[in-house]
Amino acid sequence: MQAELAISAMAASSNTILNTTSDAKDTLRSPKFSKFKVAMCQLSVTTDKNINLNHACNSIKMAAEQGAKLVMLPEMWNCSYSTDCFAKYAEDFDDEIASPTFSMLSEIASCHKITIVGGSIPEWSDNRLYNTCCVFGPDGKLKAKHRKMHLFDIDIKGGISFKESNIIAAGEKPTIVDTEVGRIGLGICHDIRFPELAMFYRAKGAHLICYPGAFNLSTGELLWELEQRARAVDNQLYVATCSPSRDSTGDYTIWGHSTLVGPFGEIIATAGHEETILIGEIDYSAIQFQRKNLPLEKHKREDIYQLIDLSQKML
Repeated sequence: MQAELAISAMAASSNTILNTTSDAKDTLRSPKFSKFKVAMCQLSVTTDKNINLNHACNSIKMAAEQGAKLVMLPEMWNCSYSTDCFAKYAEDFDDEIASPTFSMLSEIASCHKITIVGGSIPEWSDNRLYNTCCVFGPDGKLKAKHRKMHLFDIDIKGGISFKESNIIAAGEKPTIVDTEVGRIGLGICHDIRFPELAMFYRAKGAHLICYPGAFNLSTGELLWELEQRARAVDNQLYVATCSPSRDSTGDYTIWGHSTLVGPFGEIIATAGHEETILIGEIDYSAIQFQRKNLPLEKHKREDIYQLIDLSQKML
């Protein structure tokens, strides 16, 4: 359920072009729930992993009790957002004993019969460290795993300096997953800056793109809401983001402001920078309404530019 992508400014062979009219079809698959509540748990993250796990567990429970069918966690919520902590807190998902975070998310998804987009945590695999998001279904089983593709390296003279690539390996594949609350595309933080990824998910029939993220104050104020609204309105789908709260520990100050954006680019629900559980309503009929009234797929000039699936793997 994963593939690579590229944008071509010239015609390409027919067996590699994504035919968006037949692939995405603008007549989306009907999930079990097409109208439901989604919860973004904007958690305060400490240096104590056990405290973070218990806190997340309680927040997910509270969100489920408020009727959320989909619960989302932030980027790097089981450890401080610091390159010094990632390796220390990393887990091997194939080892249940060594992966308490993985086990907790699986158990609570099953207990409350909900879908969980588990934010992201550091993952050890084949002697590499990844920034990884796992999705669990209502049966508690792992449905998808996305490794952050675009690593956040920033060095502003006199300002912030942070290089994720010094310790984190980049993921190699986009991730899209079918759930009972729709087809979901996954990205982590800096992945949102790349519109090609969102375009790919839209072409593959996504209803919703989830981006757990931890933007800092400078990039957050300028870009956080802008990027979300752009990804949503350009692709006529829902975008949900979930951030840690600002009082979390780490190398830099986090922006917060978890948000749910609709297919018109409208802000449906948004938080401040404090710890909270943000509840928003999703209704997929809004996607069909927007696409019917403004059929962007029909307006595209595929004689000039096209989206290409390099792996040629169809869902």
